[in-house]
Amino acid sequence: MLDVRRMQVLRAVISSGSITAAARNLGYTPSAISQQLSTLEREAGVELLERVGRGVRPTPAGSLLSEHAETLSTQLAKAEAALSELKEGRTGRLAIRYFATAGASLVPLAVAALRREFPGVRLDLKLVEPDDSLPEIESGKADVAMIVLPSTTPRIKGAEYIHLLDDPYRAILPKNHRLARKRVLDLAELAEDPWVGVDGLPGACRDILLDACGAAGFAPNHVVESEDYQTAQGFVAAGLGVALIPELGLGAPHPGVAIRKVRRPDPVRSIHAAVAAHAREHPAVRRFLGAIREGARAA
Repeated sequence: MLDVRRMQVLRAVISSGSITAAARNLGYTPSAISQQLSTLEREAGVELLERVGRGVRPTPAGSLLSEHAETLSTQLAKAEAALSELKEGRTGRLAIRYFATAGASLVPLAVAALRREFPGVRLDLKLVEPDDSLPEIESGKADVAMIVLPSTTPRIKGAEYIHLLDDPYRAILPKNHRLARKRVLDLAELAEDPWVGVDGLPGACRDILLDACGAAGFAPNHVVESEDYQTAQGFVAAGLGVALIPELGLGAPHPGVAIRKVRRPDPVRSIHAAVAAHAREHPAVRRFLGAIREGARAA
């Protein structure tokens, strides 16, 4: 098999016209250059150079290998440049998983920031439920997943969990509700009301809501369920019940509802990013997470 480095030595000799000149240019001794050429000729099975006076000139085989050495050098330089850009986070693919409320309010601005600063990075964006994204990190399908902690899903060994923001829940009341005039409600004040369920599926979000109500001394009486926060607001506006909805899920508030802070306790979703071990130091990942935090502060 031909050695690429020896082919490059051959090219240097042909370009300079002599072994001595090539040795001087490459920083080797003439004997070292001659040894490299002899080995390359044995590998090729044919003479590559012939002497002309004090210099050398290539045989047809030597010219052929010299041309290929130039091509290989160009390709190697391109490969090294591409590798450098990949290591600097300027190219490659970044798979991000996010849940609906984060996608609507925070992810678009963060993606726009990535497009501006890392245009060579291809983004793989996918909307998933908060509890469904960790398995994609574990399987290697995703690099970053936005999640709600605490989660019943076991943490993935090697992944980094980075706090992004806290998302407090708000009480959603019909406009004419008896407590609508209050600025802050004790959660226990809603114990006897019918409730509009907003997180019907088991998971971190439902656990936060039920744990908060339990701490206030009651279990909510859900009379209707909705997995969509905007629809839930419509149910509340129609007088079907009250609800707790995280701030990120409020979107454009329904004109028929009153939104109030709650206390004793004040339930909060702790939103984190789970980052796969191989993506921890990726500059584009760090920029994405920073943009999420910036968006949260500006909201």
